[in-house]
Amino acid sequence: MFEFGRDLKRLFGVDAGAESKAASYREGLTGGDTSLLELLDIRLLTNEARSADVAAGRIGTKDRGARLLEAAVVWRELARRSGDAAALRKAASHAEAAGKIFESERRLEALASTRCEQAVLAILGADLFGDEGLNAAAGAALTLARTAPGQRCGLAMALVAGLDGRAGLAENNIDRALAAVQGYDAPLRALAAAKRVKGGSARLLLAEQRAARIELILTCGARLKDRALTQLAITEATAAAAALDPDFEPLTWARLEGLRGSALVQLGELDGELAQIADGVEALTAALEPLSMDHSPMDWARAQAALGAGLQSVGEATTSDRAFEQAVTCYDRATQVLKVQPALALRAVVANNRALSLARCAELTADLAVLDAAEMAFKTELSAQPGGRDPASWAVAQMNLARLYEARVEITGRDDGRLDRAAVALACAFDVFSELGLRSLTDLAAQGLQRLKAAHAH
Repeated sequence: MFEFGRDLKRLFGVDAGAESKAASYREGLTGGDTSLLELLDIRLLTNEARSADVAAGRIGTKDRGARLLEAAVVWRELARRSGDAAALRKAASHAEAAGKIFESERRLEALASTRCEQAVLAILGADLFGDEGLNAAAGAALTLARTAPGQRCGLAMALVAGLDGRAGLAENNIDRALAAVQGYDAPLRALAAAKRVKGGSARLLLAEQRAARIELILTCGARLKDRALTQLAITEATAAAAALDPDFEPLTWARLEGLRGSALVQLGELDGELAQIADGVEALTAALEPLSMDHSPMDWARAQAALGAGLQSVGEATTSDRAFEQAVTCYDRATQVLKVQPALALRAVVANNRALSLARCAELTADLAVLDAAEMAFKTELSAQPGGRDPASWAVAQMNLARLYEARVEITGRDDGRLDRAAVALACAFDVFSELGLRSLTDLAAQGLQRLKAAHAH
């Protein structure tokens, strides 16, 4: 194990300073070098997190605060890749403990680093579980971190810009979101300067924040139907991915290549160009190549979901039922991972898009048997998973069952009471999402209710 860790360091060119700095953390493969975590599969990463716990908890360990912060980073990466809430809580606990130590020792720069880590953890929790209240917690954690010099100041500023962008999108205030895109400029320059000095983890940190900015640009482009913004996302994703090596930074490279693919698909939709959509699907397929379910389940599931969305666009552009069938296959693959952690926000998106793809496939083929099978699957899920045990997943199933009811009425032209059943299901889903504070899902349910209201009016 230790030899493997040293080999990884040689591959990445870790310098002697970084080696000596991590000298007190020897149990794991990476020796405390977070730039090597992407090379570990989920099993090795779990072992690495446990080793980090050992290093932080050993009696007489030097600089316990730093060891706790290192452990928080590893547990956070495990949570990001697995979607495991327990791993995220573990990371948050370590970061909180590290912050208390740094505060008692009056180490303001180290405390600022910890606050940045707490903010990243809160944002990750919001992304994974749809709890937007965590974004406010991230903003509070960044108050001190923004005053620190150097790399951490750049990270804090980038995170603040990202939070502003999220708030703008949530309020449907696109001007605020676009201002947040510009707000990334200065912190990205600071992170790029740190990368030239430190390399390794600083390079990945820069790439992650560039990806966050690209996602914001892409979303603004989709909301405004703006070709220039979509083209900007393509340009930035291409440049960011070119700065990485997929052999040594496979997860971050795949994320950026996937963003490039999604942007190409979006541009093809805006231009009405099937060739551009096809180029996007090709890039989304390439983004899957360095990924596997064993290496990073959530990254693999996200890539499958993005490819499914690209294939849906091909289906809409060509009215090809085969493209929709392929999209359903991608969503089914993603569901293999997401059903293990049913509270994940991505699961709702995948289930919704899968239902839409099935509905479109049935419309194109006039095959009601497809809808019968889908309805039965959702009803089975609802009966096997009562609402009290996992209300969010139960509400997602209700919402997608309602969409299939709508599709049957659209295909047959006859309403046999299914629209009323769809309205009841959507109303239940709306109430659950509202109570849980899941704004994006609440909006989806509200849109469904408005669609049904319009259908009844006709």
